[in-house]
Amino acid sequence: MKIAYIGTYPPRQCGIGTFTQNLSKSIALNVRQDIKIHANVTAINDSASLQQYDYPPEVKFVIRQNYREDYINAAEHINLSNSQACILNHEFGIFGGESGLYILSLIDRLKIPLAVVFHTVLKEPSFLQKNIIRKINEAAVKIVVMSNKAVELLTDIYGIPSHKIEVIEHGVPDYLGVTHEAIKKEYNLSDRNVLLTFGFLGRNKGIETVIDALPAVVEKHPSLLYIVLGATHPNILKYSGEEYRNYLNKLVRDRKLQNNVIFLKSFVTEDVLFEYLRACDIYVTPYNNKEQITSGTLAYAVGAGAAVLSTPYWHAEELLAEGRGRLFDFKNSEQLAAILNDLLDHPEKMKVLRAKAYNYGKQLRWPMIGKQYLELVSTMIEAPATPKKSQKSIIEVELLPEFKLDHVRRLTDDTGIVQHARYGIPNLKEGYCLDDNARALLMSLMAYGQNKDPFALDCMRIYLSYIQYMQTEEGTFRNFLSFRRDFLDKEGSEDSFGRTIWALGYLLYASPKIAYREFGKELFENSREHFTRLEHLRGIADTVIGICYYLRCFPGDEPLLQLMNKLATRLTDSFHENQTEKWQWFEPSLTYDNAILPLSLFHAAEVSNNELFKDVAIKTTAFLEEVTLSKGYLSPIGSDGWYVKGGTRAMFDQQAIDVMANVQLYFQAFKVTEEPDYIHKMFQSFLWFLGENDLRVPLYDYETGGCCDGLKKDGVNRNQGAESTLAYLISHLTVLKALEYEL
Repeated sequence: MKIAYIGTYPPRQCGIGTFTQNLSKSIALNVRQDIKIHANVTAINDSASLQQYDYPPEVKFVIRQNYREDYINAAEHINLSNSQACILNHEFGIFGGESGLYILSLIDRLKIPLAVVFHTVLKEPSFLQKNIIRKINEAAVKIVVMSNKAVELLTDIYGIPSHKIEVIEHGVPDYLGVTHEAIKKEYNLSDRNVLLTFGFLGRNKGIETVIDALPAVVEKHPSLLYIVLGATHPNILKYSGEEYRNYLNKLVRDRKLQNNVIFLKSFVTEDVLFEYLRACDIYVTPYNNKEQITSGTLAYAVGAGAAVLSTPYWHAEELLAEGRGRLFDFKNSEQLAAILNDLLDHPEKMKVLRAKAYNYGKQLRWPMIGKQYLELVSTMIEAPATPKKSQKSIIEVELLPEFKLDHVRRLTDDTGIVQHARYGIPNLKEGYCLDDNARALLMSLMAYGQNKDPFALDCMRIYLSYIQYMQTEEGTFRNFLSFRRDFLDKEGSEDSFGRTIWALGYLLYASPKIAYREFGKELFENSREHFTRLEHLRGIADTVIGICYYLRCFPGDEPLLQLMNKLATRLTDSFHENQTEKWQWFEPSLTYDNAILPLSLFHAAEVSNNELFKDVAIKTTAFLEEVTLSKGYLSPIGSDGWYVKGGTRAMFDQQAIDVMANVQLYFQAFKVTEEPDYIHKMFQSFLWFLGENDLRVPLYDYETGGCCDGLKKDGVNRNQGAESTLAYLISHLTVLKALEYEL
């Protein structure tokens, strides 16, 4: 028998990785001696490197978390591996794409029976999270959860039939050998009352509740020792460092508990963990959030026969029922102190808790849990195969070039992104402009959100610094800067102002660093008084989009919401002034960056739920589509004459920023209306870059990673400036984001 496993895997420090390894080993322990079982593990890396971890031999394939093509290739590997069934360990955060959506690319292509173990089940999922779970359910033969509460949530909220769900509790090591007293003596803890918490550290773990409870306990029991065992969670360490651990250490000093609290900063092996669990007298899980459906640390403590105290999160309420532990309210340090004193004052009560936990924990040992999984897998293999429905993807992934920032690297120096290029070579004589650096900031934020590219993260500070340098004391912006860093204008256009507000709003919405968000908010606020002074529609539209992203981050800013509605109403008023039966547009002509206007109204409709904004956005999108997309490919309005009402439209020179606006327009239209045809039109528009255009020539340069500056009647403009390259990259990233919604 050969079973495929998907999940994180040791040596990666992750609880799900440990679970995946234990599961594969425990299943193998339950087969007959005459049957050989093989594990075919697909491991998930959390970086762009395939060599990030030195995996054991059973890991046959590695997925880089943020690379969608790896998931597709993993499916092909599993299908060709002769595996008879697959077990997927699911947690939203370990897979790429928004809410881990990339895993769907894998399971949709699997040709063998699939069981999915849900380590998290959310009570209040987002629209996307709910759809992901429903899609996983469609692909899976069986769903496994570790508590009855999870069954309730899956049936009531996600509509998964209960007969498809199996409850198999979290496995724990087969604790044998050393006694509680012996291990305490070995660790020189015989004269101490030992309190233990283990697991990754993070703000939601509630360790401060225990520390706040200790003074009242130490006063009566000065020998108490609280051991906090565990490293800071890698994701938290990456973005916040040891801020939480430092906070806890300060709390210990303030409470004068230095002799009673020890932090052991380590991700320990199971053998060492077992020793600490056997050595402790009382184990505590003081989590702050009720909505935790599974806790491996809690299961381990029960399995080890510890006297367990916990806040009443879902898993704890079930696992500690019938006297197997005691509960205290969230963040209630006084109640916890009273329970601790009661147990330490009455050791016989502690002994009863330990015995009940240990007896229940016997049925959680991995060999017994593995037997249940083996029976499940055997049933799946023996059941008749159900043919999968074939559904062709709207976005043809194989047509997408590799996403790369090579040309942006060439154009970016320590001042900003250079405005122009001769062919693929930066043209330093032309200097820099605000428009391009705002677009570059937007692109780098999108790129980092998509694939965690370290260059994208690093160059954000350059583009943000350029924006700050160009902001005047009054809060407006200059646009142009020479290569020698001389200002070339006193105040930029409303277009450049609006594009900058868009980029700053998106920074607040998607910033990977708190410092960037705070800096961006300061720049945004400096410009706020100028929003009402805008006169030109495109500057207004760009500003509306920036405000909408701001409001997604700060939804309580009612004055700004009202201002956004006023600006969006100026767009709808302009539409009503200029529209006729055959001319459904905001102005008496179609010029440049046209799709920005309905795009902004779709954003405004999403934030405000204003039906008028949505109605005008739909009508004007349909009109623009009739003019530019009726041939089956995108033909944007040319800048060589534009398109005046009653006249003839210009075919050339077509610009990349018009294409970018179209791509973004159709994606936002899909998000607001949920009409999948908009995804089709978005991808049609994107293909303009790759040769689906009036001349049937690509503008994207596969060699340089740049984009040519325009489509002329006699060919392409071979220069590859920042505007066109950023337009391509933002369009590419929008398509990748849309893949996450193509369910």
